[in-house]
Amino acid sequence: MGTPSRPGSFTNSSRHIVDEDEIKLTSVGVDIGSSTSHLVFSRLEMKQEGTRYVVVRRAILNESEILLTPYLDDLTIDVQTLGKFINRQYGRAGLKREDVDTGALILTGVAVRRRNARAIAELFAAEAGRFVAVSAGDSLESTMAAHGSGAAAESARSGGVCMNVDIGGGTSKIAICAKGRVQEVTAIDVGARLVAFDNGVVSRVEEAGRFFAAAAGLDLALGKSIDPSGAAAMASLMADKLFEVLNVKPPSEEAKRLLRLPPLSYRGPIDAITFSGGVSEFIYGQNPGDFGDLGPLLASEVKKRVAGLGIRLLEPVAKIRATVIGASQYTIQVSGSTIFVEPVTAVPVRNVPVVVPEFSFQADAIDQQAVKKAIEAALARLDLVDGKRPVAVGFHWEGSATFARLDAFCSGVRDGLDKILAKGHPLTLVSDGDIGGIIGLHFKEEMSFSNPVISIDGIALNEFDYVDIGALIPSSGAVPVVVKSLIFPTAAQ
Repeated sequence: MGTPSRPGSFTNSSRHIVDEDEIKLTSVGVDIGSSTSHLVFSRLEMKQEGTRYVVVRRAILNESEILLTPYLDDLTIDVQTLGKFINRQYGRAGLKREDVDTGALILTGVAVRRRNARAIAELFAAEAGRFVAVSAGDSLESTMAAHGSGAAAESARSGGVCMNVDIGGGTSKIAICAKGRVQEVTAIDVGARLVAFDNGVVSRVEEAGRFFAAAAGLDLALGKSIDPSGAAAMASLMADKLFEVLNVKPPSEEAKRLLRLPPLSYRGPIDAITFSGGVSEFIYGQNPGDFGDLGPLLASEVKKRVAGLGIRLLEPVAKIRATVIGASQYTIQVSGSTIFVEPVTAVPVRNVPVVVPEFSFQADAIDQQAVKKAIEAALARLDLVDGKRPVAVGFHWEGSATFARLDAFCSGVRDGLDKILAKGHPLTLVSDGDIGGIIGLHFKEEMSFSNPVISIDGIALNEFDYVDIGALIPSSGAVPVVVKSLIFPTAAQ
């Protein structure tokens, strides 16, 4: 084995994470959305259990002001104004940049597709080694909101099915949760800021906003006053389309055209429903103020319809801040000695997102197609299907390592990661058992696999983890691994 050489450090240079049984981290979660932007500063208390540190307490130090995301034009976020806002929030929290040990920057909604998303990320360039940066498309944002709202945890606690509906400025994201996991997601172009106005005068209109305005017989134009009755009609139509999806029945063709993801296939009972996102503040009577959009009207229409679902309404753990991540937690582990890295220059790697496909090793024979489909589903859940960045596949091997089982598993992994591997990214596999070496050998020796292979073991991973894998430790042949886990408000409870 061996000890990793400074794989993660604190703001105090004399401290090192592997030297302490109990540690405290100061963290920040930053959510830059298409409509609003905000931060959450937290203190994490962690305790070492074996080779992992687990969160035993999470306290919010400061919740920032909420900023209407500033724009220079329809496609360009005003990074300078955004940067000033972020710096002001550090000041309000009584913290300097160097006081923060770790964090997560999340770009969500339409902000992901704006021209200068990279420039936004560069606001945190100095924290690159300590921060996880995530561009969250519709699937990942739906998944994160379901965890942040507590819907996933509720499904584990109750044993029932819980639906979370995250209604934001540009889109509404719907997640079906069961047994503590997000089983299925979809998203629809329904949101509070599809039309924005200043003192009743239209200041911005999204494409979907024009659709609803036309359907309501409303003539929308920048600089024109918005008719209150027309705005109410728009909100009513939005709620109608949203509830076509929430009723878990086949949506109309018109509603399908508004969907951003495939419609829900789930047709079973829903035991509880939670709402999160900015509009949920109005649904649960928080009345956060007038943001010059359709939020209050849309919330009112949702409240009128929710009783008709016949589903128990629960209040979420987090509402507008459900998607923002409290922290990215560092965990230091050292890999097992039965690992395979070829070529050795394939490591180190940094900030590789983890997928944990759901398939079983309990049968005598491994189903290659089941492995492939499970990996594809996991990639889709975390918006990683485009193959633009490498991923690490985390898994728990069970049963014997016969040639047939190894070959079926490795072939399924290769097929499921096809788009990623086609771009030349390394194949990264992480197991919590002693299987890393033999799996790596199978890829290289039996399958003549051309991509670099990093196959390590002795490491337990979860979804929403990101891993740094260090260079080989010559004395042991192991590698140091830094796991950065996104921590949701419900995770430390």
